[in-house]
Amino acid sequence: MGLIIILVVGALVGWVAGMIMRSGGGILFDIVIGIVGALIAGFLFGGGASIINAPLNLMAILYSLVGAIILLAIVKLIRRAS
Repeated sequence: MGLIIILVVGALVGWVAGMIMRSGGGILFDIVIGIVGALIAGFLFGGGASIINAPLNLMAILYSLVGAIILLAIVKLIRRAS
């Protein structure tokens, strides 16, 4: 059950980050961006700041959103450079 919650919250975080950064991606892209963004947030802000550890914690969701936005900014820079 925990994995399903992480996937759903990761998809929502990725979708919101995609809306903020205006990047078009599918649902799979949103899930990957949300979960990898959560891992980035856990690395930057400490282990407890990730949806991986506490998927229904509001602060973890906000930190994961920041991580996903950072990841999308990096992806945009790489796409623009090539």
